[in-house]
Amino acid sequence: MSAVHRANTWDISDSENESEDIKSSSCVTLDQNTSINESNTSPPSTQAEDSSISADGVKISGRRRRRREEVLEEREAKERRREEKDKLKEKKLQEQQRRKEAAERLNLLKPENFIKSLTAHIHAVLLQDAGCDVLLRNLDGLQWRNQIENQGLPNSIRWTQQALQQTEDEDKNEVIEEDQVLMVISHNELEDMVMSHKTVTNQSALIGEMYEGSESLLNHLYKYLTTTAGKVVTILAIISHQQRSGSWGEDDLDLHLSQHRLDTEELLVHLQLYWNVAVHFLFGWQEVTDHVVALTKALSKRPYKALCGAPDLGFCMNGSWSAGVRVDRDGHGLAQVWTRQIQQLNRVSPAMAKAVTTAYPSPSLLLKAYEELPSEEERRRLLADLPVVGGAKERRVGPDLAGRVHRLLTSQNPHLLLD
Repeated sequence: MSAVHRANTWDISDSENESEDIKSSSCVTLDQNTSINESNTSPPSTQAEDSSISADGVKISGRRRRRREEVLEEREAKERRREEKDKLKEKKLQEQQRRKEAAERLNLLKPENFIKSLTAHIHAVLLQDAGCDVLLRNLDGLQWRNQIENQGLPNSIRWTQQALQQTEDEDKNEVIEEDQVLMVISHNELEDMVMSHKTVTNQSALIGEMYEGSESLLNHLYKYLTTTAGKVVTILAIISHQQRSGSWGEDDLDLHLSQHRLDTEELLVHLQLYWNVAVHFLFGWQEVTDHVVALTKALSKRPYKALCGAPDLGFCMNGSWSAGVRVDRDGHGLAQVWTRQIQQLNRVSPAMAKAVTTAYPSPSLLLKAYEELPSEEERRRLLADLPVVGGAKERRVGPDLAGRVHRLLTSQNPHLLLD
């Protein structure tokens, strides 16, 4: 009991109160430390969480930015590819248009099409001769354009062509005048020209000088040649003759030129040397018509021939029949070249050339075969018995082609005729 009492007494003692105060203070201290620790521990976790979120946010935004840049780059690349494709397509269309225009121009320059753009201008003085109807009927029958005019050189026939429209700046209706001019005169007009020339010569005038007081055709011709540069005038003298002779003799000249043969020859030489004017003697308007038709056809062929001679067109047109053989780097195509070389000889068909090149695929093999034979006769007849495949019956190359091929490959004479 005393122990219990002492315990109870201890419970209510002053020291107990102090200890309780200490406990309470210690508890308070622990509680504060706990709260401090909790306060110290909670912000780092929150900051770390915030930092991780912000870091994740930066990563996400960086990925989005990179993704956006990649999308922009892909879009720009697509735009560039689209622009390149459009440029290539436009270039291809322009090339096709250029080829189409070139083909159209080439087609227009062909003689059968270009002759439709030519117009024959006939001087009205020629209509006074009834024989001119032959010329007009032939031109109308050929459906060639002709026009009657009352200007320029009298008794003349000239040509103009409709200019081809090359560019948009050029005038589509531009007319180009040809340099060829025909002057059709009769027998009496030729005599007048001879007398006019003789009169000027007797007056001691300079060669080629015009006589102002004369109104003859010769004076008109001199004026035309003086004022118009680049013209080529040809005089067609119509001689009335029932029977055509092959060449002019002295009797014919004396008959048709009324004893003015020497004066006429002097005029012809003068026109040829000083004015570049040639004189042709024809029998009737039918021959004049034939000359006009031939000259018109020659004028229609001239642009196409000039274009074929240009370096941009080349000699051969495109096509398998005229194109060369393509030889690759590996030698593919040489056999066809060898066949073509044999086929260039006269009277050699593709089957005969194929027979030679099949037996000897290259020229070196054929030369080696020639060297192995002892005599010249055997070499010439080496290819004669080769069979030619094709045709209704069997045949051989023959000694003729065999000899020509031998001369082609073994001859040292560059002027030797192979045929």
